[in-house]
Amino acid sequence: MRIDKYLWCIRYFKTRSIATEACKKGHVKINDQKVKPSRDVFPTDKIELRKNQINYQIKVLDLPDSRVGAKIVDIYRKDITPKEAFEHADLLKYSKDYYRKKGTGRPTKKDRRDIDDYKEDGAETSFPIE
Repeated sequence: MRIDKYLWCIRYFKTRSIATEACKKGHVKINDQKVKPSRDVFPTDKIELRKNQINYQIKVLDLPDSRVGAKIVDIYRKDITPKEAFEHADLLKYSKDYYRKKGTGRPTKKDRRDIDDYKEDGAETSFPIE
């Protein structure tokens, strides 16, 4: 079975064309080698794929005949992704929530309160008050 079809069948990608694009961009590796979408996949192969800034690692157990339901996906693959990959993704999510690009408008109420608290804690301005 082709790697793009396999990844679509085990529900890592919503459409087969998205799986094909991921292969073409080099986000999919089989046994540490970048592959084309037409590369065949066999049981006991180790697949690494990068999706949503997470490097998933999968071991192929069996090949499905067609796209399978979410409840029975584990029959065809074993997820061996380390937990550190998901923790790193959580950290990225929290850092994006707080970060606001410069020039995106006026400060929010929370930003304003944080600025006021910072000034009250002894971080006085260097300008003398007359």
